[in-house]
Amino acid sequence: MKIKPLIASMSIAALTASVSLNALAAPNDNTRNLPVSAGDNLPDMAVLASLDIQEDRSQSIDGNTLSTSKKQPADRMSKLIDKQDEQLQADNISAEELTRKDEQSERNDDISEGQALANPNSQLADNGADSLGFESPVNEQQSVNDESSIKSIENKDGKTYTTLNLSNYAQQVNSATWSPNMKVNSAMTIKMQALLDWNHASPGPVDGGWGMNSRKALTNFQTMKGLPATGKMDQKTWDALTKNIPANKPVLVTYTLTEEDINTNFATTPAGSEAKSKMKGLYYQDIKEMLAERFHMDVRYLDKLNKNKKYQVGETITVLNTRKPLNERINRIVADKATKTLYAYNDKKLVATYPTTIGSDATPSPQGTFKIINSVKMPWYKATVGEGSDKKVHMLPPGPNNPVGVVWMGLSKPSYGIHGSPKPEGISRQASAGCVRLTNWDVLEVYANIEKGATVELK
Repeated sequence: MKIKPLIASMSIAALTASVSLNALAAPNDNTRNLPVSAGDNLPDMAVLASLDIQEDRSQSIDGNTLSTSKKQPADRMSKLIDKQDEQLQADNISAEELTRKDEQSERNDDISEGQALANPNSQLADNGADSLGFESPVNEQQSVNDESSIKSIENKDGKTYTTLNLSNYAQQVNSATWSPNMKVNSAMTIKMQALLDWNHASPGPVDGGWGMNSRKALTNFQTMKGLPATGKMDQKTWDALTKNIPANKPVLVTYTLTEEDINTNFATTPAGSEAKSKMKGLYYQDIKEMLAERFHMDVRYLDKLNKNKKYQVGETITVLNTRKPLNERINRIVADKATKTLYAYNDKKLVATYPTTIGSDATPSPQGTFKIINSVKMPWYKATVGEGSDKKVHMLPPGPNNPVGVVWMGLSKPSYGIHGSPKPEGISRQASAGCVRLTNWDVLEVYANIEKGATVELK
């Protein structure tokens, strides 16, 4: 689908293969199937975290070994891992295959082209001027329900987070410390992903697996800190990752569900633009999807951490302790298709990096330098379906499952922009219709810090 914006305010060394514990790492796909039932019979996470695991497909950190607190017989370990592989397939699908699948999904979508709008009454300029020209409505307002989706990602105020009653597995994650001679373990993997998140070198959805986005996040962090960008863990990198982080800051915490959480509007996202247009909002489909985005997690990893939870008011669940706000001016962006990364700069200083999807073979992004000329939270989406006499237009309401997610930032290149995504787990593995796509939480961070008129280089 083609997007036309109309808005104005609108290696952890030697890691060359996937470092993942399959029972904990969420498989990557560009569709969501909730709830996940494939992992229901997997071994208990606390047991798995205690295993001395070294797999052929998961190379060791620095090529060395890690001593874990408990060791299980090798034959038992092998049987457990084999059982995991039978029940929950590893993330072994290539980025090229995921891109192909996403392009196929785009072709099967009924949207032939679309426009991101600040509100449903927005119209194109009639005078042939820049199609991005848009006059903000006098009384532009977002509904309470629309804003609640963003609030669920952005706002932690009034929420209760503790380290009480954490599982053995969560405690191992929180106490994990890198050292030379380590061997892969899931606790260290999660801690690494959290540290990268805290340092604004986003690994995308935290999933317990050291995949493509985590590997490049480590490389990007090293670049940010002026270290050799090897993508491999060493003492200098570890020291830089933890330099400004309190030694006792927990990675996993317990969170008590509130009435506000439970009473959020949820609705299954229907197929087809006409059905979507009849929705009051393209809300989260269920509370797990909402909480996964709020806590920067893959929904399947959240589900595994909280097995048998009923998600009721007053119930405690285990979640990721997410990063603090960036609080850095962003006046220059480089979106690099080769590395599938968005680099955010304050002048010459690299302040944050994010995994991104930038176009596809079928709908490549333009190359060149442009400017951010408009941006908006919770955009509407004007979906055009069909052609000629069969053409129909449907207004799709705001929400995290809107085709452009919760934020649109339009470029001076007509039809292109930076926006969110209803499929965070597919970021940098999927395709886009030429625009720059981020997770909803990452695009909100960029939105909060970017200057109007900031330059955007697409390459």
